[in-house]
Amino acid sequence: MRRLRRIKILATLGPASSDLAMIRRLFEAGADLFRINMSHTPHDKMRELVATIRNVESSYGRPIGILVDLQGPKLRLGAFAEGSVQLQNGQTFTLDSDKTPGDANRVNLPHPEILAALRPGHALLLDDGKVRLIAEDTSKEHAVTRVVVGGRMSDRKGVSLPDTDLAVSAMTPKDRADLEAALVTGVDWIALSFVQRADDVIEAKKMIRGRAAVMAKIEKPQAIDRLADILEASDALMVARGDLGVELPLERVPSLQKQMTRMARRAGKPVVIATQMLESMIQSPVPTRAEVSDVATAVYEGADAIMLSAESAAGKFPVEAVSTMNRIGEEVERDPIYRSVLTAQRPPPESTAGDAIADAARQIAETLDLPALICWTSSGSTAVRVARERPKPPIVAITPNITAGRRLAVVWGVHCVVAEDARDQDDMVSRAGQIAFRDGFVRAGQRVIIVAGVPLGIPGTTNMVRIASVGPEGDANM
Repeated sequence: MRRLRRIKILATLGPASSDLAMIRRLFEAGADLFRINMSHTPHDKMRELVATIRNVESSYGRPIGILVDLQGPKLRLGAFAEGSVQLQNGQTFTLDSDKTPGDANRVNLPHPEILAALRPGHALLLDDGKVRLIAEDTSKEHAVTRVVVGGRMSDRKGVSLPDTDLAVSAMTPKDRADLEAALVTGVDWIALSFVQRADDVIEAKKMIRGRAAVMAKIEKPQAIDRLADILEASDALMVARGDLGVELPLERVPSLQKQMTRMARRAGKPVVIATQMLESMIQSPVPTRAEVSDVATAVYEGADAIMLSAESAAGKFPVEAVSTMNRIGEEVERDPIYRSVLTAQRPPPESTAGDAIADAARQIAETLDLPALICWTSSGSTAVRVARERPKPPIVAITPNITAGRRLAVVWGVHCVVAEDARDQDDMVSRAGQIAFRDGFVRAGQRVIIVAGVPLGIPGTTNMVRIASVGPEGDANM
């Protein structure tokens, strides 16, 4: 099954999309990989979803990626004696370590790490930013705040701290249990929530030990300040715009999305744009014009993937949401402006043999107007390097490693095929042509360009480019 677009679609599974027939329909509509949100998914259900996705994968013969999204720390208020209170602008309101039910003047904050880190002038956002407080007097036992934006507040509402650097791990005991359960099932990507610093990613990687790739969710202002270090430690980024828009002024989010997309591309790492992309399609079979423009912007920017959350997990029209994203991607990528934007943003190659080869292969393929750029890759790194160039021809990645193939499902422009490793260079060239011919990328008589590492089968040795002609049976020769 060949996609007619380069950007990938990540669809979240949930109550509206958890059976075999629906997951199959989502894949056929355009989903390239699936997200399992551990905030709402018990282990038994997670294992069932993974098995169902693998069933769909085997029936289509194309690698499908699975991303497990860890919940991360959830910071919440305690309870109120009467269930809720009305906070008025300008009033004083205290958050403290007293577990007694709260009232209109105070409430328990069952997070000593917050009270220890808060300083006068720091903001506290309650209930997704609906209520805003400013700390005026702080200690390890309490924080006296002034209500800047009031409203009704009820039990266990969430607390966000845009100005406060918390000395807490990104992984709770629940996350550790969820992570281990997910790794046993063989998932491909782990999305790490509440990342504040590179050490959060490094801690997770120590637990994962290479069994999955790590995607850092950028949803905290503290992460923005350390983005370069977090990107270096991670395998990919997710721009989690919903939470970013709570803790930062909303008008800053679009520029940050563009900055992160370009940073990730320069680093040669995938970037996913997430949250509220087609929000109205939770209830409606068609999106708003603004939502279509929002999705199109991510495509124009050259993001690797765009994500559906509640639209596919709990909405009334999950298949229509995926189909809509698919059509937007196809239409944008047909626009001549799209190619000019990608070209203008192309970063110079790094001073490595792999990046130099990828850049040269892209130039050759575009100069000769070749129909496909084929990568033989063991670990997937060759295909990722080539995708960084955003070449005009499609990228066909051939790998003997199903794990690498599944991880490449999130990478821009990569059509991945799992096949037995090449015996030698002649076999590599011949079968590259056969696979590209079989999957509809080339016709007999056309030429293709092949990128690989020699000796074959050794990861990270991208050092060879070949131009080959495709014969009448699809086999290629130099």
